[in-house]
Amino acid sequence: MSHATPQPLLTSKGVLFTVKVDSLKRECLVTDEALNQLSAQKNMNAAAANQMDIFHAFEDNIKGVARRLIAARVPGTPLMMRPNTFNPPHKI
Repeated sequence: MSHATPQPLLTSKGVLFTVKVDSLKRECLVTDEALNQLSAQKNMNAAAANQMDIFHAFEDNIKGVARRLIAARVPGTPLMMRPNTFNPPHKI
């Protein structure tokens, strides 16, 4: 079962948060660039919102992606979530 721990933290690089998947708890960082890309994809006015507002607007999606990456055992402390993390896979 997956549980997210509260209190995301705004840093100079993005938003740091923790998710728990089964018994594994991992810190994750979604970068400012990734947050800006997410806001642009949904036509959100990033100029009127700060990074924490954007994080909260996309929190379920961001944490869902983080859980999948953790379940896939993607390395890194914190687990870095950059713009390409949220790009859909390309069909070949």
